[in-house]
Amino acid sequence: MTSLTTILAPLSGNNLIEWYSDLTSLWHETGPIPPEDPLTPKGMTQWIHFHNYSLWHHEDEARRTDVPDKHIADAKHAIDRHNQQRSDGIEKLDIWIDNVLHTAGIEPEEEVEFNSETPGSIIDRLSILSLKIYHMDEQIERSDLSKELNELCTLRANILREQRDDLAKALDKLFLDLRQVKKRHKVYRQFKMYNDPRFNPAIYKNK
Repeated sequence: MTSLTTILAPLSGNNLIEWYSDLTSLWHETGPIPPEDPLTPKGMTQWIHFHNYSLWHHEDEARRTDVPDKHIADAKHAIDRHNQQRSDGIEKLDIWIDNVLHTAGIEPEEEVEFNSETPGSIIDRLSILSLKIYHMDEQIERSDLSKELNELCTLRANILREQRDDLAKALDKLFLDLRQVKKRHKVYRQFKMYNDPRFNPAIYKNK
């Protein structure tokens, strides 16, 4: 029987740092690639990164001032779509983790405390940090950047790497606490209303 540690191995901090770094570098050559199987742990983490990667570049486009308004509007709509899919992806990953723990027979008592942040949310933050680091390194390599700005970007890149390492360790510690029943896992629903035309008053009141 496969151990819980083995099942959760693709979600370890170091594995995710390497995975997201590789995907980010690759996609800047190929464009973002959605996962072939979005139901596996690796596929679910790739799904989250796919949408974060897309969000990052649409956010850049949305801040341009040299293009028609339609270009900005299209970028804003794309941001909404990707952000909703990203939120759904985090939730699906947390549901998968919940099912894995339940199948393994881990059923904490009511008094066991929750973690304030779910594993899916931490994994999402690791994805975003990988993008920040890649693009900060990109700034460092610019030949037109002043020495002062280069030093600033270098400092920021080092801080981002430290934050990413800290977050990876926190994720590993959380999984350990969940396995040892020192923490209780819970799926927190997003229920975003502004992307749902049934509940966004700006949409349903103006049909």
